[in-house]
Amino acid sequence: MPKRIVTLTFPQVDNAKTRAKDYKLSDGEGLHLLVTHSGGKLWRFQYRYAGKQKTLAFGSFPEISIADARDLRDKARKEVAKGIDPGEVKKALKIQKQAQATIDANTFELIARRWHQHKNPEWSKNHSDRLLHRLELDLFPTMGKRPIVDIKRSELVGELRRVSARTVETAIRLKIAFYGIFRFALDEGLIDQNPAGDLKGIVPRVKAKHMSAPTQPRKVAELIKTIDCSTRMTFVTKCALRLAPLVFIRPGELRSAEWSDFDLDNSVWNIPGEKMKMDEPHLVPLSKQAVMILREIHFLTGQGKYVFCGHRSPTKYMSENTVNQALRRMGLGKDEISGHGFRAMARTLLHEVLGFLPDPIEAQLAHAVPDRLGTAYN
Repeated sequence: MPKRIVTLTFPQVDNAKTRAKDYKLSDGEGLHLLVTHSGGKLWRFQYRYAGKQKTLAFGSFPEISIADARDLRDKARKEVAKGIDPGEVKKALKIQKQAQATIDANTFELIARRWHQHKNPEWSKNHSDRLLHRLELDLFPTMGKRPIVDIKRSELVGELRRVSARTVETAIRLKIAFYGIFRFALDEGLIDQNPAGDLKGIVPRVKAKHMSAPTQPRKVAELIKTIDCSTRMTFVTKCALRLAPLVFIRPGELRSAEWSDFDLDNSVWNIPGEKMKMDEPHLVPLSKQAVMILREIHFLTGQGKYVFCGHRSPTKYMSENTVNQALRRMGLGKDEISGHGFRAMARTLLHEVLGFLPDPIEAQLAHAVPDRLGTAYN
């Protein structure tokens, strides 16, 4: 007569007390509850596979109920009957979940930020900030949460075409960033091939054009007067626009100016190399008018880090669009002047009107100047 199997009841399992040593409460057909000396109640299934006795863990009570444990046991018994080791199945599923978790964690945004941090020491602060801003604005919202291993070339093409419809210059820079990000992922062993390896021809070429700016003294005087008289901007923005024609540095270098870089008593602005396009420190001599403008704004922003702080956050410098938007509100079109145009205006007036030699002008513009006599001459 077959042995009668007495199954466990909820009170038996719920009221099981701890003892000095671990003990088992059998539920039949290989399933038992292991009551540990520390108070744990663990479901275990014992079975034989390939002539060996094995044990499979199902979890703990009450998270796994009696009914749940029996269902898991019955499923495991069916696998054994089919010649499948349920223990190996569980291990394979665990490995698969861990691999999927790794894939899900390595999103495009995470890898892009790691790449940006890895390359950051090689870049100027201005370039680093602008690039991260472009990624945050144009790519992270649309593909930031995508696992980088799943991203195909067609997706990159779509993103570049979307951005180039708005601005080709930004699309070109993002195409370069794509290559760097996926090359970094390739080197880290996260992908097997670089989908950004060949994106040639996706973004249309940009035709070179001169920065819009007045180059006749009378027109320049009208521009300066318009800026001085305008009331359609904040005091910080007006100071930036008043200073730009006097120092003619790049807009990013002007926006990110820090008070610690200025020596107003000696009329010198020392811009660190990490903020410059060429990664070289740059000295800007300040005229009396420039010093006066800086002393005026010092009363407002002098206690902070940045000279031209942002409108929304005093701990950040003004955005790259602030100056151009102020010029548009004054009624000046893109074909008349832009933030970068002050440099072109200075280059033309200093050489063609005031008669200065090109080399010192180019040097003050922080351009690389070919020097027949060697770098020491410059």
